[in-house]
Amino acid sequence: MHTKPHYLTRRDLLGATAAVLPMSLFAQASAYPNRPIELIVPAGAGGGTDVLARVFADVARKHLSQPITVVNRPGASGMIGHGEMINAKPDGYKIAMVFAEIVIVPHMGLTKLSYEDFVPIAQLNADPAAVTVRTDAPWKTIEEFLAAAKEKNGTMSMGNSGPGSIWHLAAAAIEDKTGVKFNHIAFGGAAPAALSLLGGHLDAIAVSPGEVAAHVLGGKLRTLAVAADKRLKGFDSVPTFKERGLDISMGTWRGLGAPKGTPPDVLAILALAARKCADEPALKEGLERLSMGWSYADAETFRSNMKRDNDYFKGLVGKLGLKA
Repeated sequence: MHTKPHYLTRRDLLGATAAVLPMSLFAQASAYPNRPIELIVPAGAGGGTDVLARVFADVARKHLSQPITVVNRPGASGMIGHGEMINAKPDGYKIAMVFAEIVIVPHMGLTKLSYEDFVPIAQLNADPAAVTVRTDAPWKTIEEFLAAAKEKNGTMSMGNSGPGSIWHLAAAAIEDKTGVKFNHIAFGGAAPAALSLLGGHLDAIAVSPGEVAAHVLGGKLRTLAVAADKRLKGFDSVPTFKERGLDISMGTWRGLGAPKGTPPDVLAILALAARKCADEPALKEGLERLSMGWSYADAETFRSNMKRDNDYFKGLVGKLGLKA
């Protein structure tokens, strides 16, 4: 008995292809990431957070199939940018370079956001606070500066990166330890504060060494002391506060965060990329060149670090009466 031969039609071929390849071609088409990733910087251009984000985005090209686009969202001591990330669609295409203000500003009553509102990916950096003045200022040492501040009794202007910022808290901690008073002047970030100091509109600023390094190396600014446990590479001649008998060790950290609800497989891809980027000589050298500290921590350790600092700053804000 003979049967009529069956000739495959175009529909048959398409159906067979779809049946055989759904887990390969179709899965690849929807694999993360399949479009550019937006990295929010909750600070202005030129500051430490912006610099780190751009170095990271450049290095990440080697470890992600899509580029990272850096977008600055400054304002409200970082809460505008943090808030945009926290409220974004949790698909991995909008993440943020989060920083220490997220564990400070909430305790001042300036926002309802907190570090518990997003998912940490990895910590990449840590920098201490530093007090910096112009090179033509009359104070050559931190002791001379503090003595002048005490004599001026609250009129010495100290710039920072915004109300409730880590650098505001650093200056407040110096007040607490020494009994001096400053006239705190807030800016939208460390970069504009440094520019104001360069322009002669401030007596001093409390920001990280990396945010003034270029001006210090250029001979326009002088850093008097750093709030670190030991002297910093590149700032070898600058003493720590502890060397001067002041128990002040404080600074910021920066790392990657994503909205709550981001799929675990997407977080795993981002975490692996962050780990590989952190190990890249290009990232380490970039940070060192900019006098910024390399400090990697995985998601679990990063969250633990944030909780520790959250508890510390909650107490400090209450002690200093800094609530709005």
